Amino acid sequence: MLQQKLSSVIHKPIKTIHDEPYELIYSQLKKQKYNYLEECGFYRSINERKSVDKNGEPIPWITYPCIDFLSSRINKNMKVFEYGSGNSTLWWSKRVDKIFAVEHDKEWYIQVKNLTKDTNVEIVHRELIYNGNYSKEILKHKDIDIVIIDGRDRVNCAINSLHSLSKSGVIIWDNTDRECYKAGYDHLIKSGFKQIEFIGMIPIYDFKSQTSIFYKNDNCLGL
Repeated sequence: MLQQKLSSVIHKPIKTIHDEPYELIYSQLKKQKYNYLEECGFYRSINERKSVDKNGEPIPWITYPCIDFLSSRINKNMKVFEYGSGNSTLWWSKRVDKIFAVEHDKEWYIQVKNLTKDTNVEIVHRELIYNGNYSKEILKHKDIDIVIIDGRDRVNCAINSLHSLSKSGVIIWDNTDRECYKAGYDHLIKSGFKQIEFIGMIPIYDFKSQTSIFYKNDNCLGL
């Protein structure tokens, strides 16, 4: 059935994943005009094993629907704090006034720091200790417009973030389909936040994921 449906779209016989790896199907679909996966850069991200768009530019490793939503809502007046770092840090740095990031992996921290020299990025390395300096790094800042939770010790990161958010601030939390962080989601909801879920594919991998934005009324994203 799948073979027949795909063949009707591509207009030629194909082999399924039982005969060939995913790359065969992707290579055939990629040739189709107005292909969504081509347009968002999914194929290129697979080939390069990096979170990039169709032009090879860095993008956050979150769901594509959330990236699309944020792209038209953020601006150069915003301050962002990011738990975890990488291509997302590079993406945000071009679109906001200032981005602070904390990274627990020393080698990865050095790579990102070298990539963000002479930019609006301020990144620090903190050892990963449960409810330690890593999750509490944000307490050194105030009036943060957007907090991104995509690193480690996420529940404590969320709890500590509330002390540093601006009145219109929001929290972007990746992988909110994971039940292991439920205590953190519940804490935000009890603190008066609402949750909107962006479900879809992500760069590099072809499974469904979920990124959520936690917000209150009169927030900086206009939710």
